[in-house]
Amino acid sequence: MLPWKSRLVLMLGKRFLSALAGTWRFRVVNGSALSEVRASGRPFIWSLWHGQLLPLLWHHRREKVSILISEHRDGELIAQTAQWLGYGLIRGSTTRGGERALLSLVRELEAGREVAITPDGPKGPARTFAPGALIAAQRSSSPILPVAASVDRAWRLGSWDRFVIPKPFARITVAYGPATMVDAPSARAAAKEGPRFEALMNAAVDAADE
Repeated sequence: MLPWKSRLVLMLGKRFLSALAGTWRFRVVNGSALSEVRASGRPFIWSLWHGQLLPLLWHHRREKVSILISEHRDGELIAQTAQWLGYGLIRGSTTRGGERALLSLVRELEAGREVAITPDGPKGPARTFAPGALIAAQRSSSPILPVAASVDRAWRLGSWDRFVIPKPFARITVAYGPATMVDAPSARAAAKEGPRFEALMNAAVDAADE
C-alpha cells in the first residue's frame, strides 16, 4: 500500500488530471492503422515512448488495454493512475528481472488481449527500443503498433524522458504507424530488430509533428 502522503498526492493528482485533460483537444493521424489491426481480431502490442505516456493514456482510457509498468516507487503512482483510467496492469520490467514480465506479456497476448509497453522505459535511454517488446511479439506472433503524440504546448519534466504534461487547452496530435510483425526466428534474433522498430516509432513521431 502507498504511504498516506503518496495516496494524497494521487488523489489530488487524479482531480487535477480530470480537470486538465478535459480541456485537451485531440487530432488523429492514420487512425486506420489502429482500426485495421483491431478489425483483424488478433492481439497486438502498443508501443509508445515513455515521455509521451500521459496524453496517450488519457486518449485511450477505458479501452481494456493492459499496460506494463515497472515496480519501482515512481512506477506505483503511474500504475495507480493507469488503473483508475481503466487499464489492466502488468507489473515488472523487461530489462530488470525481465523473464517474469515477458511471460506475463505473452500470456496476456495469447489470451487475446491488447498490451502496451514503453520500450525505452522505465529508465531509458530515451527513445531507444529495448528488446522486451520485440521478444514478446516474437514469442506470441503478435504485431507491434507504434503510436506517438505531439503537443503544441506542454510542461516537460527534468527527467530522463522529458515527460510531457500538456497544458490547459493544449492541442494534441496522436499518430499511429503500421502494425508490424517482428521478422525473427528466435528471441535472440528478435532482440536485434530494435533499430527497425525505432525507425517505425520515429516515423510516427514525425507524423504527429506534421
